Amino acid sequence: MSSTLRTWRRLIMPDPVRAHRYQSLPEQGPKVLFFSGGSALNKISRVFKEYTHHSVHLVTPFDSGGSSARLRAQFDMPAVGDLRSRLMALADETVMGQPEVYALFTHRLESQASEGVLKEQLQQLVLGEHPLIACIPNPMKELIQTQLAVTQERIDDLFDLRGASIGNLIMAGGYLNNQQELDPMVFLFSRLIKALGEVKTTLDASFHLGVELEDGATVLGQHNITGKETALLNSPIKHMWLNKGLRKVAPINQYIADDRKGSIEGADLICYPPGSFYSSLLANLLPEGVGRSICRNPNPKVYLPNLGVDPEQQGLSLMECIERLISTVLADAKVDENSFTALDYLLLDETYDYGVIDLDRLREMKIEVIKTPLMISKVDRYDEGLVARALLSFT
Repeated sequence: MSSTLRTWRRLIMPDPVRAHRYQSLPEQGPKVLFFSGGSALNKISRVFKEYTHHSVHLVTPFDSGGSSARLRAQFDMPAVGDLRSRLMALADETVMGQPEVYALFTHRLESQASEGVLKEQLQQLVLGEHPLIACIPNPMKELIQTQLAVTQERIDDLFDLRGASIGNLIMAGGYLNNQQELDPMVFLFSRLIKALGEVKTTLDASFHLGVELEDGATVLGQHNITGKETALLNSPIKHMWLNKGLRKVAPINQYIADDRKGSIEGADLICYPPGSFYSSLLANLLPEGVGRSICRNPNPKVYLPNLGVDPEQQGLSLMECIERLISTVLADAKVDENSFTALDYLLLDETYDYGVIDLDRLREMKIEVIKTPLMISKVDRYDEGLVARALLSFT
């Protein structure tokens, strides 16, 4: 009979010994799991791979804006933009990696070019004649051409290629070419770019986000929630769910796959990082099985809140964000005697004004506040190196 126990040690913040040890042998680094989406964590991820090659990034497939929206509308598929950008952040950028593949995956077609020019550029890529793909050796080149050819064949004549990410087009072809499943394609492209970490969507499903506002209105679609592609919401968000489609309110959910469950339960550290509070962070916690997997993990869980202004957090103080984060986890957790906490530490920069912090309430919730230098001087932005070393100090 085995049991899971929680152990304690003296925490040094930051811990230079641990940072040095991990940086010396990143291939033996800890399993740090991030729930995130969007580009907010990409710079931190680029630094993080210097310390460990075992970070796990669960990103949202629910985005409905940008060039991902066109692919989603065309093929009824999950969003792949955040997946691609995080893979690129974790790519091996040394001479041992694949810089040609990295350049291709991060390239976007011109946003001002004519339809005819863009179709010709896509044709050159499919034929392997475009400069970005001509330099890639076989069999990798042929593999990429195959996926692009599938996308080219399946898009209709009205598909808008302006500003399209080549990486997204390649990944869409891989999805269509693998029985409409993301995982085989993600595994393949992770190998192609020699990703120094693991990236997965929380769910391999084509769902969208829906929210109810405090004024009773409902809004469907991530692109209508963020306040970036459309106007700010007229009222704060009261409740969020996963929705089937964008035309009507149709709540839906699905259990996470066993490998996601294993990644969450087996992580040495779970981090709730900066990013759009609802559409990037809480969205990742909605699928069934996420909350209970978090609470089955005895290791530290850390919340690193946003700096500056997040349009999605209108009306929410930091304390309310913490409460909402925990309630989202516990809604799925089915807490029992074998459960652990949803959140252990609030990691803050020592000088930034996050608003009112109720220390008594945090003690009641068994959450410890850790303050340490995390920011670039006089700029509302976290320093990637300081954040990486602070997080690694918990492991």
